[in-house]
Amino acid sequence: MLALDLGVFQRKPHVIRMKEALSWFGFWVALALIFNLGIIFFNELGMQAGLEFFTGFLVEKSLSIDNIFVFILIFDYFV
Repeated sequence: MLALDLGVFQRKPHVIRMKEALSWFGFWVALALIFNLGIIFFNELGMQAGLEFFTGFLVEKSLSIDNIFVFILIFDYFV
């Protein structure tokens, strides 16, 4: 997915506006949720495995937002 994103979708450099960033965010979240549905329907463990994936997804999203907050604090200190 990273190679597809960087090699195909983001081929030419440009300023990424808020609308584009939110649409890409929505696309990747939707893709993860579709994958989650695939886990629920096609895995032997079903709902349990889907719930574990979704819990891990939410934890990772919250940690990434926490990291952004820390980066802002660090960069603000040096400015």
